[in-house]
Amino acid sequence: MIFNSQPGFTVTERFLNYVTIDTQSDPASGAVPSTEKQKDLGNILVSELQAMGIADADIDEYGYVYATIPANSVKENIPVICFCSHIDTAPDCSGAGVIPILHKNYRGDDIVLPADPSQIIKLKEHPDLKNQIGNDIITASGTTLLGADNKAGVAEIMDACYQLINRPAIKHGKIRILFTPDEEIGRGVDNVDIQKLGAYAGYTMDGERAGNMENETFSADGAKLIIKGVSAHPGFAKGRMESAIKIAGQIVAALPTDLSPEGTEGKEGFVHPVAIEGHVETAGIDFIIRDFDEDKLTDHANTIRKTAVVVLKKFPGSSFHLQVKPQYRNMKQILDKHPHIVEYAMEAMKRAGLNAKLCSIRGGTDGSRLSFMGLPCPNIFAGEHAFHSKQEWVSVQDMQKAVETILHLCMIWEEKGE
Repeated sequence: MIFNSQPGFTVTERFLNYVTIDTQSDPASGAVPSTEKQKDLGNILVSELQAMGIADADIDEYGYVYATIPANSVKENIPVICFCSHIDTAPDCSGAGVIPILHKNYRGDDIVLPADPSQIIKLKEHPDLKNQIGNDIITASGTTLLGADNKAGVAEIMDACYQLINRPAIKHGKIRILFTPDEEIGRGVDNVDIQKLGAYAGYTMDGERAGNMENETFSADGAKLIIKGVSAHPGFAKGRMESAIKIAGQIVAALPTDLSPEGTEGKEGFVHPVAIEGHVETAGIDFIIRDFDEDKLTDHANTIRKTAVVVLKKFPGSSFHLQVKPQYRNMKQILDKHPHIVEYAMEAMKRAGLNAKLCSIRGGTDGSRLSFMGLPCPNIFAGEHAFHSKQEWVSVQDMQKAVETILHLCMIWEEKGE
């Protein structure tokens, strides 16, 4: 079956529009969503869905977009499936004033971004570019991120919605759509209404290379090390002052380099200090702790604790306290109990003409937490590359293949239904 996008409003054109809307989330904000501007895109998506004929599309007070595509199959027992992507972009790099650039017919050269020629997407540093010869590549201009993470997924789901509504030959059961805010700051599903969603299985469209699907993520904890130092007037500090700031610096420096993000790969976990704040008397270090093996999270937290103990031996008047909080867990624990959810997606990618590959992701997605909330949810490729950076890029043809994968997946669930 050949799938055609809406004339004049393709997945590419949707994407080029969505990335110009600033939806950056803010980890320092206590609001829900963390930035009100995320609703700007949410409201546009609702309007577009309603224009397609999806009458129940709406955005709630928390910034979540829900929509339903009714079944068009005569079969009555087709499980409800959900497709999900997140609206926000990462706070690591500016998402304001994004100027997307379409590089047609890529020939294998390094791509120099015009607004900042020091930003060069080099073939040797982006190995998937060798698979994009002849394809069309979208980048930002060099001063912002692009927003392919995860607006590529948003555009792909939206284009698939149009085709499901307007192509009755594509038989499917009831499909639920979910767009979430604040995924990039770890709050993406904090306020999802699972009962309202009412789905049996879900698929996030938030992965990298075409044909890849992830059924395994890190398990994750967050930690905060609070250091109590000894304050004294700097003019009379000799033998008295024990600066919490300097203690924090020594602790970070003393952490094992082979347990850092830059020193690990594959299935290796890490301890990563992400923020330090404080003054002479009190300082705090925020950490993220990651590992595919949940049991090792405790070991990694103990590494922080033991490092602090060793450093504090030089500061007898000071003390510390370590707080550890769970963030998310490896979704493979849940997905292994429902192997057909993964198998159907692998088959959908093969039907789309892709070399389907099952992978692990050194990170997490909304699907990590959704899986433990009762919605088993692996992660399908969206085509996004170089996440959270000014060199972020996506291939038009990969986005088109993602749309095809969604449509094939809907048909497979219908075929397996009764």
